[in-house]
Amino acid sequence: MARKNKKARRKRSAFREFGIAIFFAILIRGTLVQAYHIPSGSMENTLLEGDYVLGDKLTFGTQIPDRVPILNNKLPSFRVPGFSIPQPGDLVIFEFPQDASRDFIKRCIANEGQTVEIKNKIVYVDGKRFENPKGVKYEDPTVLGKRDGPRDNYGPRTVPPGHIFVMGDNRDSSYDSRFWGMVPIEKVKAHPVFIYFSWNSQEPLWNIFTKIRWGRLGLLD
Repeated sequence: MARKNKKARRKRSAFREFGIAIFFAILIRGTLVQAYHIPSGSMENTLLEGDYVLGDKLTFGTQIPDRVPILNNKLPSFRVPGFSIPQPGDLVIFEFPQDASRDFIKRCIANEGQTVEIKNKIVYVDGKRFENPKGVKYEDPTVLGKRDGPRDNYGPRTVPPGHIFVMGDNRDSSYDSRFWGMVPIEKVKAHPVFIYFSWNSQEPLWNIFTKIRWGRLGLLD
């Protein structure tokens, strides 16, 4: 009898420890860090398809809870304020304004009150040329006019209060604020810190040592 009670206590203890672990995993994911997988080439050459990025949620603030599938996303939520808002040049992870089930990563070009204009691929903020980080690239030498879309010629547009304007570093192949508008600050979820894993899908599966891009681990612009 004593042996059965001991086994029952062990089971209860194991379930309790498992529950505590799940609770803290959800708490950490919701308030401290976010892992993000780069699914496309829109941020090349700063981030490559197959990079895995870890972002901190304290810098810019975040929404709590952040999509918990096992709870069917029905918990009441609130926004934890951050220490700052994204500044021009910062990388940000955010909830895509047109689809709450998707997260994007782009570069902040301007924040509230600033005016963005693109003239023949060159980006200007408040009338001054935006200094591109080293990872920014242009693949298409063709310059599209305004009648052909906002890719190469845009604005001028002033960022409204509580919003930011974002672009991908692969300027000719990025779906960003030029096409779908500004990002509300409450949609911003994390500040990317470093690449913790990088997987080259183009390499043969059996060549594990070249599929992992070892030289990218720990990097981020």
